[in-house]
Amino acid sequence: MAEKKNGRRSQAWFGGTDKRSTIHRAWMLNQGTPPDNFDGRPVIGICNTWSEFTPCNAHLRDLAERVKRGVLEAGGVAFEFPVMSLGESSIRPTAMLFRNLASMDVEESIRANPMDGVVLLCGCDKTTPSLVMGAASCDLPTIVVSGGPMLNGKHRGCDVGSGTAVWKMSEDMRAGEMSPEAFMDAEQAMSRSAGSCMTMGTASTMASMMEAIGLALPQNAATPAVDARRRTLSQYSGRQIVDLVRRNIRMSDIVTRRSLENAIRVNAAIGGSTNAILHMIAIAGRLELSLTSEDWDEIGRDIPTILNLQPSGKYLMEDFYYAGGLPVVMKYLLDRGLLHGDAKTVSGMTVGDQVEGAENFNDDVIRSDGAPLTESGGIAVLRGNLAPLGAVIKPSAATAELMQHTGPAVVFEDIDDYKARIDDPDLDVSEDSVLVLKNCGPKGYPGMAEVGNMGLPSKLLKQGVRDMVRISDARMSGTAFGTIVLHAAPEAAAGGPLALVRDGDIITLDVEKRRLELQVSDEELNERLKFWTAPDPAMRTGYQKLYVDHVLQADRGVDLDFLVGKRGADVPRDSH
Repeated sequence: MAEKKNGRRSQAWFGGTDKRSTIHRAWMLNQGTPPDNFDGRPVIGICNTWSEFTPCNAHLRDLAERVKRGVLEAGGVAFEFPVMSLGESSIRPTAMLFRNLASMDVEESIRANPMDGVVLLCGCDKTTPSLVMGAASCDLPTIVVSGGPMLNGKHRGCDVGSGTAVWKMSEDMRAGEMSPEAFMDAEQAMSRSAGSCMTMGTASTMASMMEAIGLALPQNAATPAVDARRRTLSQYSGRQIVDLVRRNIRMSDIVTRRSLENAIRVNAAIGGSTNAILHMIAIAGRLELSLTSEDWDEIGRDIPTILNLQPSGKYLMEDFYYAGGLPVVMKYLLDRGLLHGDAKTVSGMTVGDQVEGAENFNDDVIRSDGAPLTESGGIAVLRGNLAPLGAVIKPSAATAELMQHTGPAVVFEDIDDYKARIDDPDLDVSEDSVLVLKNCGPKGYPGMAEVGNMGLPSKLLKQGVRDMVRISDARMSGTAFGTIVLHAAPEAAAGGPLALVRDGDIITLDVEKRRLELQVSDEELNERLKFWTAPDPAMRTGYQKLYVDHVLQADRGVDLDFLVGKRGADVPRDSH
């Protein structure tokens, strides 16, 4: 194997004068690449999740070109490569099923190819965690560039948010308060530019998390996809990755326990998606850092939600950017001693230095000086005999009156059972009932689909009911809202207590006390367990079998057990 010049991986392919080095260089030259590009300059991989089947990422080709310009300006060489793209809106049964598969694609693509550093082009919900998880296992110098949110939706004189508007309008239509024609008319108004959801859904949450942990440059979270400054940020990122390679600053130098704590507090302050807890635990696991659901509850508890953004609040991501963006939120936390200001970032500055000059230009969007949206935000982690390994709820998106509630269960065995019966006029349900959905967790769906935000029974909607307690082992879209308990672990398909709930069982939710209790004795539950059988898997071969056989539960980030940890980026054996 050729010696790595300057310690760079790429020189194991391109350095030297032997047959193998010549082969590697010669084939690259057929793209019109100047030979001196292989003289030891930093080689940067641009990992692109562009796909026309992933509408949130369909503009990433342009951003890749901007990154390349930055790399060239800084004296590096850039090569773009594709990986599996996960489009939340179209992939079935759910994009989450393939997050871990895509991470394997990313990891092996990075390890197998001659790159010294990598820029991850992300956007749609699962593309961010999958790329970061894969890159974390290799631990090269890494920068994240998100695609950015869409422009605000505009419909009949009002701002409407992608996702959030769908859930609300769908309930209005089922309640008879909105015509199907008006619902269809809103369709084109919700997504009127390139980019991801402009609500604080999972895409915007994860873009914020990348900025909060220091893997992305300032304003990565909120700059709109079609704003010229998104291109500028991409070009700056291209320059900066070359600097990181020259200084050998790896992902593990940036993402530490302290930066993860910063992200948890930022997530609480922005009212971020419940999906963040799964993705960040999985990313931490790849870097061999300790991060648990209890950390999310303890560190994020009592952090006020100051971002007035849908689905928790009023505004949208475009407004957030104009108000000053995530640096304003981070400065708010820093000034109150709630952020580790000495944490490193890919910009070369510490978090404290990076946000020091942030200004708030709209104190109704970012309530840094006024009354917060919610005094205690964050993600609450519940425990009890219904979820021994935990379940989560997003208080900022829930109904205050339902945060302490006791009611009888109305049970749906799976999503098909729910769809078949939820609008049955004879369904025995009242506004005090607790809707329970089983077998939609990591193994059960499979893939843990975003079906936890169950629509309410139409007969109750017509009575004016707009929220109920809902419990499942599923996830929900970050754009959704309501008093919804998610990620119950162990899941029903793994024999968790959720599998044993029957119609009429009394369930108590107490968010303040972090309790989720099924008012059924242990003796009765043990008796029910004797008659429980695991559901048949959806597929018995291929990737889905691999997934079901190896997936971890929600409290461990839903990664595959054999993917946890760093495997490094040692240069593979040469076949030539």
